[in-house]
Amino acid sequence: MFKKTFIALGAVSMLAACATPPKDIAPTYVSTGLYQNLKCSQLRDEAEAVSARAATANGKQEQNRSRDAAVTGVGLVLFWPALFFMKGDGADAAEVARMKGEMQAIEQVNGVKKCGIVFAEG
Repeated sequence: MFKKTFIALGAVSMLAACATPPKDIAPTYVSTGLYQNLKCSQLRDEAEAVSARAATANGKQEQNRSRDAAVTGVGLVLFWPALFFMKGDGADAAEVARMKGEMQAIEQVNGVKKCGIVFAEG
């Protein structure tokens, strides 16, 4: 009986939705039209603002991922109903994807306008 319960819990944990690491979230499409009318200095300011929002969104998504991993551990070892409290991806993941899309759009406009803004990898 214990073996069947353990196998069932293992299967549930494999199917449970853990939050995706921020680095693995694909960007959503954002039109470059939002940024084409900006001067280079304005584009640089916008890139810095989007970068700051992206860092915040990445931090929230990483917290979600850590929380889900902890809940999985607790669920498997101590209390399997805890697995129902895993949140997986949601608004924070969508925000990460949107910020990545905005940065891609800004990078494209930067290249066209030759503003010389250097973007860090990551």
